[in-house]
Amino acid sequence: MIKQVIVMRNDLNMRKGKMCAQCAHASIKVLTDICYATPEIRTELGDEETENKLSKIDEWLEGLFTKIVVYVNSEKELDDIYKIAKFLNMNCSMVVDAGLTEFHGVETKTCCAIGPDDSEKIDEITGHLPLL
Repeated sequence: MIKQVIVMRNDLNMRKGKMCAQCAHASIKVLTDICYATPEIRTELGDEETENKLSKIDEWLEGLFTKIVVYVNSEKELDDIYKIAKFLNMNCSMVVDAGLTEFHGVETKTCCAIGPDDSEKIDEITGHLPLL
């Protein structure tokens, strides 16, 4: 099964609507990062790697479109999860909020999306995290 997991920071005490918006940003950012990558970035990734990432996205969009939201309690935990996903060459994105509504003008990492990718691969990184 192909899925996407959104990892949200729980320590920021965001309003529910803000959290929902951040989740949406993360989910869409994964798609736009790879689908709208410049030719130079696609060349850097390599044709096979790009095609693999795009095939996971296609399978997800044509399937159940599964999303799961879990949480961490610090920026460090969020960074660690994201770095592992990047290292494993998974579809992933980090959301950095501009701070215009809740963070007093300070840019703040709020969440990341991992996947769409194989459930088993994502679970190795996020399976221990509690549901939000």
